[in-house]
Order: sequence, then C-alpha cells, then structure tokens
Amino acid sequence: MADTAPKLARTRGETGVVLPWPGGAAVRARRLRPADEIRAGVIANARAHRNHKNGLQFEGTDDVFYASPRTRVALERTLVDFAAEGVNLLIVDGGDGTVRDVITAAAKVFDDMPKLAVIPSGKTNALAYDLGIPEEWTVEAALEAARAERFATRAPIEIERIGTSEPALRGFLFGAGGFVRATELAQRTHKWGAFNGVAVGLSLAWSIAQTLFGGAGNAWRRGDRMRIRREDGFEVDRSFYILFLSTLERMPLGLKPFGRPRPGLKGLAVDAPPAKPLVAFGPLLMGSEAAWLDDWGYHRADPGPFELTLDGDFVLDGEQYRGGELAIRAGEPLQFAVP
Repeated sequence: MADTAPKLARTRGETGVVLPWPGGAAVRARRLRPADEIRAGVIANARAHRNHKNGLQFEGTDDVFYASPRTRVALERTLVDFAAEGVNLLIVDGGDGTVRDVITAAAKVFDDMPKLAVIPSGKTNALAYDLGIPEEWTVEAALEAARAERFATRAPIEIERIGTSEPALRGFLFGAGGFVRATELAQRTHKWGAFNGVAVGLSLAWSIAQTLFGGAGNAWRRGDRMRIRREDGFEVDRSFYILFLSTLERMPLGLKPFGRPRPGLKGLAVDAPPAKPLVAFGPLLMGSEAAWLDDWGYHRADPGPFELTLDGDFVLDGEQYRGGELAIRAGEPLQFAVP
C-alpha cells in the first residue's frame, strides 16, 4: 500500500464508527451481538489486480465492518477501529502483499490476533494457493467457512532489525540474493499480463537462463555476501546465489525447493556460483533430497531463529526492503479460514 493517498475519514457515534463503502457511502456497523458470534472486518485493497480490473465485489452488509484504506497509516487506523469494535475475523481482499501489510499492522494493534481469511485478488496469491483457496472465493464464502470453524494454521516469518525499535515485518515468502532479481523479473511479467503461476514460471525460466549462460562476472552467478548466525552456534559468512525462506507448505506450480512439504520455517541457501545448475536445478525444484545436492552447495534446513546480515536488499511477499542486520524467526501461528 502506498503512502500518498487520502487518509481514512472516521466519525464516532453511539453505535460505533462509520467506515466508507466502495461507492463512497457510509454504513454504521451494529454493536450488539452475542459475544461468541463472528465479528468480521473486511480490508479490501482497491488496487489489487482483480479489484482494480473488475472493481470491488463485496457490497457489504450492516453487520460486517468494511474499509478500503489507501495508505499504511489509514490501514492501522482502520485496524484500531476494528479492534475497538471487537472484530475477531479479519478478511483480507488482496494479494500476498496486502496480507503482509495487514498482519504486520494487526500485530501492533490487537492484543489477541483475530482469525483471518484471504480473498485472492492480487497479482500473486501464494498464501491462498497454499491454503487451497480458489480464485473465485468470496467474502460470503469466507464468512461461511469461519462460522463452520474450518481453519488451517500457518505461522508467518517475523523479521526484526537488530538494534532498532522498528516493529517486526510479517510475511510468508522471504528471499535474498538471486531471489531479489527474480522478483524484479516477476514484476516485469506482470506488465506483460502474466500473474500467479504463469508469472512464477516465466521469472523462474528467465532466472535459470541468466544463471546458465551468464559469465563469471554475471550478478546472478556472483551472488551476494551474507552472514548467517544460528542459535546453536553455527555461523557462515560468504556469498550465496540465493537465500529463500518460507513457512508455507505448498508452492505454486508444485515446486518443492525445501524438499518434502512440512510446516514451520524452512530455508534453502545455494552457494555462489551455483555448481552444475543444469544438472541440479531440476531435482532441487522437484523436491529431491539426494545427498549430492548438499555436497554441491544446495543447502536445505529448518533453521529455527537466526540472525542474518545482508549487504544487499531482501524481498518479503513481493516488496523489496533494504538489508542490514536482521533477526528472523517463525511467529505465532495464525488461523486462516479455508474451504
């Protein structure tokens, strides 16, 4: 979410705050409901790919809070209102980046994190794919799933800047090194009209081509300097072709860069320059756990909490951030409504 659009306007009354609807009108949310009833709040990203193309689809009801904040400041203010109203189900209408922004801000606002649901309307929807949420899922379907208590658990990655008071970022796909360059390629494929799995496939193919045919000075092959320090005392300081982390269990296109599907924080680190990529990339991406992959510098691990120093940038759920000294861990598990 950009930081330049108008802020969310609010007024207060005996029945609660007034939140804007897609057409610009305002509807008051009812306050008096049983304590155990689902109290839902919808955060819609109007600039998410599908919403921008087709318009916001949810017309709302008088017992579901709704907002489409345009800035991170407006998002946090909306969540403050939702928390005050006792919202216990956050429905996120957007892509992976919108989910990242919402769960990052919500952790600062809610004493007890509400349950969540995702309406996959972004350019990339890896979390929705992992959870088995269909592209045509709606707010009404998410509410029905929550009322039926159909939930799956995923823990986000939490990233803190060591030595600062900045709040932790929270997301599900972290990457550094070649992952940053691959994400830049994916952004270009979006401009060509490729999204989700198609965008992943095109950017992956181009990334592999850059690696296979680049010379010794090629940035892809040269890698980026990284220092990794785990709590068990393991430490390494050298150039890596890529560092990729996730807490998701299924990747788009059926890729298995971490080996067998499993919960928790998983990592893949590839030495730079990558050894025999023409031979190794296929088995690696298809989930092979052959010992020779590790021998050749393709390292998988369930690292637990660790510290990472990056000279270059990193990407979290599609957005690029400056590097530095980072503390990385799996956060508290979140519950997501599923079909």
